Amino acid sequence: MDVRTLCLGILALGPASGYEIKKRLEGPFRHFYDASFGSIYPALSRLLHERLVSCAHEAQSNRPDKKVYTLTPAGRFELVRELSAEPTPDRLRSEFLVVMMFADLLPTRHVASLVDARLTWYRETLDKLHDLQACELNPQQRFVVGYGIAAYTAELQYIEENRHLVEGTALLAQLAGGTERPAPLAEPLPANPAQG
Repeated sequence: MDVRTLCLGILALGPASGYEIKKRLEGPFRHFYDASFGSIYPALSRLLHERLVSCAHEAQSNRPDKKVYTLTPAGRFELVRELSAEPTPDRLRSEFLVVMMFADLLPTRHVASLVDARLTWYRETLDKLHDLQACELNPQQRFVVGYGIAAYTAELQYIEENRHLVEGTALLAQLAGGTERPAPLAEPLPANPAQG
């Protein structure tokens, strides 16, 4: 899925300007899709060229006209076509996990500080998602927000229960003078069967 499809999806909720689309992307969408603001306008321009959206200019006092985009029937058809394709498997990209993989190279206090910061981030994010859950949401939105809460809660719990693994490794390496590292994984992790 790309920004183009995401813009179509947001416009299926109602007409919006590029700025309003950006604000919606900074809302609940930001927890599961990362789209840069710079990619929105080229996507809208392409959608306009393909006649999948229309654009009206709304006058504003003391400001330039606002471009408001609306989904066309062809755009709705394209959105449904895109959404009907089987989603690709989720890809986990985590700088935090990369750092934890090499925790034995870092001072124990620094590893503990990174873990604490990550736990704080999860708690703050969960608070925001719970606030969002208290809003008036349609069933699809409740599903997505609930999924996010379940996933982040599990990750938070895992880190709380297993932080000793990385903090202990860092401490052992520190006591050994930082020269020893545990043996690498005996075998590579199995490939995701959905990707094979």
